[in-house]
This record gives sequence, structure tokens and C-alpha cells, in this order.
Amino acid sequence: MNSRRERNARTALFDGIEEGGIRASSSYSSREIDEQENDRAIDGLQDRVSLLKRLSGDVHEEVEAHNSILDRMGNDMDASRGVLSGTMDKFKMVFETKSNRNMFKLVASFVVIFLIIYYLTR
Repeated sequence: MNSRRERNARTALFDGIEEGGIRASSSYSSREIDEQENDRAIDGLQDRVSLLKRLSGDVHEEVEAHNSILDRMGNDMDASRGVLSGTMDKFKMVFETKSNRNMFKLVASFVVIFLIIYYLTR
């Protein structure tokens, strides 16, 4: 009786195992199941790659836009530097001549310009 019970346990444990490997219990073999899993994994990777491609394209566009803004800003700063150096040259000329009348006109014009800019930006 004991040997019969061992045989039943043994056959239940090793049921479905053949000499070359495991028998397929369903209509699909393990190779077909692996192929399906690989296909699903490939589809998932393709989706991720396309998402990364779109994201990198968006980043590229953003970088190009920022570069053009920085270029324009640099050009504006160069123009402002030119205007400022011209103004400083005029200040030097006024202080060198030491003409009170010209200096008063220059200071008054700067005060008026400053007030105009102040009220326009407000």
C-alpha cells in the first residue's frame, strides 16, 4: 500500500514531463508563448522609443527658441552699450568744458527723460 501511494505521488509530481522537456498542457507551445511575450515587449519598447523621440524633438525646439532669444538679447545689450558709451562721452565733454549752462541743460534733460520713462513704465 505504501509503494502504491509513492507511485501515485510520484506520477502526480512528474506528470506532464517527457524525456525531452515539459509537454505543453494547452494548445500553444512554450516557444509560441515566448514569441508572443517578445512581441509584446517589442511593442512596448517601440512605444517608449517613439515617446523619447517626440520628447527629444520638443527639447530641441525649446533649445532653439531659447538660443534665438539669447541672441536677440545679446544684440540688444550691444546696442545699449553703444548708446551708453555715447552718453558717457557727452558727459565727459560737458564736464571738460565746465560750462554751467550746458551742464544744467544736460542734467535737466536727463531728469526729464528719467521722469518720462518712469511714468511710461508705470
